[in-house]
Amino acid sequence: MVALTNVNIPTPFLILGAVVVFIGYRTALGLYNDARIRKLGARAPIRTSYLPFGFDLAYEVISHALRDEMYELWVGMYKKWSPGHFTIEAGVGQRVILTSEPENIKAILATQFKDYGKGEDFRRDWHTFLGNGIFTTDGELWHNSRQLIRPQFVKDRLSDIEIFEEHVQVLMSKIGRGQEVDTLDLMFRYTLDAATHFLLGSSVDSLQNPQTSFADAFGNAQRVQSMIARVGNLNWMIPRNRMGFYKSIKTINDFVDRFIEQALALSPKELDAKTNHDQGYTFLHAIAGYTRDRKMLRDQLVSILLAGRDTTACTLTWVIYHLSMDPRITAKLRQEIINTVGVEAQPTYEHLKNMKYLGQILNETLRLYPVVPYNVRVALTDTTLPVGGGKDGTQPIGILKDTPIGYSTLVMQRREDLYPPASTGFPAVDKFVPERWDNWHPKTWTYVPFNGGPRICIGQQFALTEMGYTLVRLFQRYETVENRMNGVLPGLHADIVLQPAKEVKVVFH
Repeated sequence: MVALTNVNIPTPFLILGAVVVFIGYRTALGLYNDARIRKLGARAPIRTSYLPFGFDLAYEVISHALRDEMYELWVGMYKKWSPGHFTIEAGVGQRVILTSEPENIKAILATQFKDYGKGEDFRRDWHTFLGNGIFTTDGELWHNSRQLIRPQFVKDRLSDIEIFEEHVQVLMSKIGRGQEVDTLDLMFRYTLDAATHFLLGSSVDSLQNPQTSFADAFGNAQRVQSMIARVGNLNWMIPRNRMGFYKSIKTINDFVDRFIEQALALSPKELDAKTNHDQGYTFLHAIAGYTRDRKMLRDQLVSILLAGRDTTACTLTWVIYHLSMDPRITAKLRQEIINTVGVEAQPTYEHLKNMKYLGQILNETLRLYPVVPYNVRVALTDTTLPVGGGKDGTQPIGILKDTPIGYSTLVMQRREDLYPPASTGFPAVDKFVPERWDNWHPKTWTYVPFNGGPRICIGQQFALTEMGYTLVRLFQRYETVENRMNGVLPGLHADIVLQPAKEVKVVFH
């Protein structure tokens, strides 16, 4: 027998051996996965990575995000690596598929819904912020969340209109004739006040007190969370503590917990009785009638607050920006408001539904600026995507379980090839032209600002009502809105929600 215990192997040889073993393992694993993919379908064009684990792509993503150029990054990668097909493979520590193809988005959201979900990694990465809420879970947890929340958004409640009215009056008191305002800041505060009133029964009154610690914490938590989401498996590099992430989460929790305690102080019988009366009935009362689990209540409240505040604020800001750039559109909208509602009467649900041009303005805004511009799903099983594979991009793509799929409604909804050609007189797709909706309807799955399939936004009608109501009230009072940005374009800043990168300065007259 040969004794090996005293053999001294030089450290460089040990390191070299470890590197060889690692390379061999990675090569073998790659060949094995390639064979599995080929059994399912083809590969999409691959965005070449020049550093291990895709560090160069991670750097590219972060640097473009910091310059507010994520749209340019996606479009540039499609042009370079997959001309005309809008689907590529990349890797940030793992294989990732990026797609802006309607057929693939349809499969992810609807026809192959059971094959794709948020996945355990997504749930874990977002857990500190959103817990096990409706936006982070799959399967039974997701279904239970949706069943819990959905009843609060399926009917037109008079109390919703009264909430909008109360806070839009405060909003207009903060504008003043001839006063320059930062539209996004104003709308963030307005929608936060309305959302907290609707959800909790009590507004944070951020329009009256701009320096609320809750609003600041909520904004910071989203900023850090968006960076965590962008870099995939490398998100351990994000210095959460140094960026104040955990401090912000504590502020959010402390704020929400006060209201949860108040709701749970009511007995189930008292909660049930409260639901029989519209006045004073809140979202929190409704879900507390179904569960007394504090963690579940917290997670659902924060999730819906995120959806209810930011999406509406950003869309309203984009609308006002474009109205400030085109007085003709503003005048046409105001004339419709006067013809339908008058200059003083409070608008009703029926008024809002009957205003065709108002609806076209909102549709056009959501076409150019879908509220969630980049989204992700994970394959829950070995599966496929319908198109994008092979040299001509027409073959199905083989997708292994746990593969992340990033999809962009922003890129898709701005693709010229998905619209009628300019030779037909159809307005340029990058221009804001509400009249394009007069006699045109988007092809199926090419316009999905609220997603689609089983996960379609349950608050869609609530959001459209709030935005329509706000615009009607504003332009009952004001005739015009003047742009004060001196020709500076707002840019596209994509955190969780798509918002202007620059301040949108306007004056209402």
